[in-house]
Amino acid sequence: MATGIKDTAHAVEAAAVMRLLPARPRLLALGEPTHGEDALLELRNELFRKLVEQEGYRTIVIESDCMMGLVVDDYVTSGRGTLDEVMERGISHGWGTSAANRELVRWMRAHNDGRPASERLRFAGFDGPLEITGAASPRQALTALHDYLSARVDADLLPCTAETLDRLLGDDNRWSDPAAMRDPAQSVGQSAEAGRLRLLADDLEALLEEQAPHLIRATSRDDWDRARLYGRTATGLLRYHYWMADASPARLTRLVGVRDRMMAHNLLAVAARGPALVHAHNSHLQREKSTMRMGGMPLEWWGAGALVSARLGDAYAFVATALGTIRHQGVDTPPPDTVEGLLYALPEDRCVIDARRLATALGDTLPAPRVSPWFGYAPLDPAHLADSDGVLFVKDITQG
Repeated sequence: MATGIKDTAHAVEAAAVMRLLPARPRLLALGEPTHGEDALLELRNELFRKLVEQEGYRTIVIESDCMMGLVVDDYVTSGRGTLDEVMERGISHGWGTSAANRELVRWMRAHNDGRPASERLRFAGFDGPLEITGAASPRQALTALHDYLSARVDADLLPCTAETLDRLLGDDNRWSDPAAMRDPAQSVGQSAEAGRLRLLADDLEALLEEQAPHLIRATSRDDWDRARLYGRTATGLLRYHYWMADASPARLTRLVGVRDRMMAHNLLAVAARGPALVHAHNSHLQREKSTMRMGGMPLEWWGAGALVSARLGDAYAFVATALGTIRHQGVDTPPPDTVEGLLYALPEDRCVIDARRLATALGDTLPAPRVSPWFGYAPLDPAHLADSDGVLFVKDITQG
């Protein structure tokens, strides 16, 4: 068995990853089983650089607020702002403080300096403006979409004025109130004003599509694509707030489903632009259903990777990351009868595994699932091996 597993392992290189795939995918998704470890982000950076140099990739997408990501994209493509400002305002969830994320953004800006637009690297976030404690007001996205349209189409075609949007939106704090996540009655998502805003957002999105030939000529394809992002974000946030106000047993399942649907639509928009490396938690990128417990309830839903894979087929590829130890978080040497334990016995500190060949080598008897002693780390599900294109295994994560 050990020999069969060793035969599936390769050095962590872009070429080794590509050899696992039938063709260069438009979206190469690299998952991680835990957040906040710079060692994994440094490995991501290294792989992205090789994909840029050897495979023609031009975009990296991370699990961060898609609206904030525009700040980073402006910086790496045109130098707008400073690195310190961009790291503070351009990456959500507190991950702008990561040294590895800072190095990624610095390197992308340096790479783009002096290059023509067609050769510049791009940055994107693909999460919504969401946190585990709640969701942002739809104001930023809705008003940005309205501003783009009102400057370029006849006023009679607009479904409302900016003043009407402002009145319906009201105080932004009532949208982002953390109490709404715990108590549906505290949410404004099913108020009359929110219902009216959902209809207006839909009409504004429709107008953006109807006027596409004129708008792209008047501005640019990039500007129009950015306006589409505003529209997706506005409608997604309003849908998310609607389900925050729902008191049925489906509430939490719908919330995680809406979030990943927003992620999936952002990824499909990136894929239309060219090949990209996507980096996020394994659970968002896997092809199988995602599961978790929230509020004491078991949840099951199709994640962004499953939704995108269903649409793109072989143009989507998924490489999961598995870990041996994170000792500073209490994750010690994996049991030998788990997938991580079998991979831990290999001599390499890190390697890329052909997931389907590994599944074949393991045969009909699946390894035992690993049990994590720490809530922040999700072990690899052995039943998902055959649905992954590869596994990137890192033996030990040490505290930096």
